Amino acid sequence: MPPFHSQSAPDVLSALGSERRGLTRAEALKRREQYGANALPRAKAEGLASVFFHQFLSPLIYILLIAALVSMALGEWSDAIFIFAVLTINAVIGTLQEFSAQRSALALQQMVTTLARVVRDDETHELNAEELVPGDIVLLESGAKVPADLRLLDTLELVIDESLLTGESLPVTKHADAELAEETALGDRVTLAFAGTMVARGRGRGVVVGIGLDTEIGKLAEAIAAPPTKPPLLLRMERFTLWIALFVGSAALLMAAVALSRGTPLGEVFLMAVALAVSAIPEGLPVALTVALAIGMNRMAKRNVIVRRLVAVEALGSCTTIASDKTGTLTVNRLTVTRLQLPGTPTIEVHGPGDRPEGQLTTPQGPPLPEQEAAIQRLARACVLTNEGSLTLRGSSWQSHGDAVDVALLVMAHKAGLAQAPLLAEYPPLASLPFESELRYSAALNRHPAGGGLITVKGALESLLPMCSDMAAGEGAQPLDAEALEQSALALAGTGFRTLAVAEKRVEQLSSGLHHSQLDGLTLLGVVAMIDPLRDEAAAAVAACADAGIKVRMVTGDHPLTARSIATQLGLGHGSVVSGPELTLAAEEGERMVDALTHDGRVFARVEPRQKLDIVTSLQRQGEFVAVTGDGANDSPALRAAHVGVAMGKSGTDVARETADLIITDDNFASIVAGVEEGRIAYANVRKVIFLLISTGAAELVLFTLSLIANLPIPLLAVQLLWLNLVTNGIQDVALAFEPGEGDELKRPPRPPGEPIFNRLMIERVVLSALHIGVVAFVLFQWLIDTGHSVEEARNLTLLLMVLFENVHVFNSRSEHRSAFRHSPLGNPLLLVGTLAAQAVHIGAMYVPWIGDVLGIAPVTMEQWGLLLLMALSVLGLMELHKLWVRWRGYA
Repeated sequence: MPPFHSQSAPDVLSALGSERRGLTRAEALKRREQYGANALPRAKAEGLASVFFHQFLSPLIYILLIAALVSMALGEWSDAIFIFAVLTINAVIGTLQEFSAQRSALALQQMVTTLARVVRDDETHELNAEELVPGDIVLLESGAKVPADLRLLDTLELVIDESLLTGESLPVTKHADAELAEETALGDRVTLAFAGTMVARGRGRGVVVGIGLDTEIGKLAEAIAAPPTKPPLLLRMERFTLWIALFVGSAALLMAAVALSRGTPLGEVFLMAVALAVSAIPEGLPVALTVALAIGMNRMAKRNVIVRRLVAVEALGSCTTIASDKTGTLTVNRLTVTRLQLPGTPTIEVHGPGDRPEGQLTTPQGPPLPEQEAAIQRLARACVLTNEGSLTLRGSSWQSHGDAVDVALLVMAHKAGLAQAPLLAEYPPLASLPFESELRYSAALNRHPAGGGLITVKGALESLLPMCSDMAAGEGAQPLDAEALEQSALALAGTGFRTLAVAEKRVEQLSSGLHHSQLDGLTLLGVVAMIDPLRDEAAAAVAACADAGIKVRMVTGDHPLTARSIATQLGLGHGSVVSGPELTLAAEEGERMVDALTHDGRVFARVEPRQKLDIVTSLQRQGEFVAVTGDGANDSPALRAAHVGVAMGKSGTDVARETADLIITDDNFASIVAGVEEGRIAYANVRKVIFLLISTGAAELVLFTLSLIANLPIPLLAVQLLWLNLVTNGIQDVALAFEPGEGDELKRPPRPPGEPIFNRLMIERVVLSALHIGVVAFVLFQWLIDTGHSVEEARNLTLLLMVLFENVHVFNSRSEHRSAFRHSPLGNPLLLVGTLAAQAVHIGAMYVPWIGDVLGIAPVTMEQWGLLLLMALSVLGLMELHKLWVRWRGYA
């Protein structure tokens, strides 16, 4: 069966078994049982317990749990308690940060649920929209929310705002009798009214053709229900922890086999395997990672970026492409008059303080010239008199009502010094002709203060030109130059402007009404050009993204001409615009054709909601890490599917905000740049923490391996390793997570999507530092054993050396390529305090009997401490030489 928008109204009624007098109550009840309620399924909020247990779903956590269970089986309760404690702390922190129920489907349902005027048994009833069924006859009027998808039967100047669904900033005039092709784009289906959209003006009658999930907004809800794409950091950490798990398992099996071959008792082999696992696994990583991301989240909040999912903190910094909605994201989502074509003069550009009524109308050269001022005043007066909208100041905020065009004209007039209420008091309204889409103009008759009346008309230039006999020249008139005006209007329309002509005529005798026959002999006052303008900061933000190596793609439901004009202003190039119908044709030929369009496309126009999702998935197939920005329900499927979704906080719908990972509280596209910077800082800090923990853990592994080869006792007990990794190093790595940015984050390109955490630079640094620390610690341990020290004494001094190595090594971790001496110790005072605290905690533990007994440590002399510190400082010199080498090679 052909889609409803391409069928005639009688055919649709016949197909649905309905008629204009409505369904009977009995038939409506029967269909309610058959089709169910006109509602979307409620999303089940994830419980606190579920969020808590999800924190344990990681290979790294699994290994630690196994190590804890083995420790319990062997009676090593202190080891097990340490491991369980750190896992619990990590889970609590993660739960507190991430506990936010996903209410996307619920927000959508609230948009659909409303009251509706329904005709049943030839009588009009007001029902809850949930009671609607296919075939119901619904009445629409100005200000009403459309309760279901309707095939319109009758329309009387019906205009509907569909920006929430399609992204089109201009309201759409509906025509019940229009003949449409089956492939007509969603934004051009003028025979349909969609659930959740708003009636701007006019009236209409329609038959319900879709309810609940069968509506266009319901299809969005289904798309939102799809599993979200994992953020970049989560993907990298999953690969990293899997690698660690395989390495630890292989190493433990190998060393266990070696120990067993030497006749080591099975119990000691298990203890050694647990100690090995504890040394190789960065136990402090889950807590440090969570803290680093939480810090990034708080920093982003200070820069107007709210993070809804913790792992999304660094995701924006990882992205290689931002697919941005136009309306409400790059633009202000309000029509604004920015050009005036006054008769006999070149088009002038007019400015005011944004799209709000405050301030005065100016030109780029300053205030309008006297002759321009008079013409503008006359034009603005007509725009106010023939206007069905309203603009009032209530308290400190402006309230507007009516069509977006009417409101834009009122704002322009107010900037020109003409407020609506005083002007209407001076020119009392007598009669009017409302806008009719067939005639494409509206008119008004007002009493003139000097006597008689004033007729004002606004509408399409081609409709008004036949009515005009001349055009304005100051307070007088001059011959009409229709050709010049048409060329000027065409040029404005070609750059994305919506144009409207304005004319007037004085009449001496007042009549009882206003008739179309009276609209002749008019004087053309000029042409007004409107556009949904760019946000002031949008172009600079797009340029900043380009500097950071991020490609910006604009995706909109607007007309291609409008999209091209906005793209040019944004600096997105002058290339071709990819349209929704082109994407549809490409999709029929397969994913390869779609990918070819999206690969080079920077501007996408007349795009339907599901096509936004197709664009995102296509870019992801090409290896891009994609961020999507938007504010409407039409953006929600793409927000959900992207690696990171960014919603507008002020103008955004509940659906968009609840679906997104990040929310921009000030609706400022420039905050995206701040989010990119903070995301990259967060990821850099995560790398710094990982380097510190893995390099010191690897050093412990080197120490163990060399001791096993030399047939020495285990150099450090499992509880000592836990103390080293979780307490002394744990204090430092948390402080390292507070490291500020290095200042060049936005001058670097995005990380390659496939780049692992352990890239070449990380591997070099880890191997070099781990070998040095591990070998030096082994030499000390062997020398102590060979010189007659007891195993306990050797372990005590070796553990202290490892703590000192960590205290020094943390300053190597502050940057991958900048010298540690170029970082002020006060740049991160918490790190300085944390390092001193870590050393103080360990020294203090030596003097507390019960802690010393558990850890097997005892006080040392000042001379011993000083010699060990000198040994630990050697790693600082080694890593400074490596950084110098890195800068010389130029691959950092």
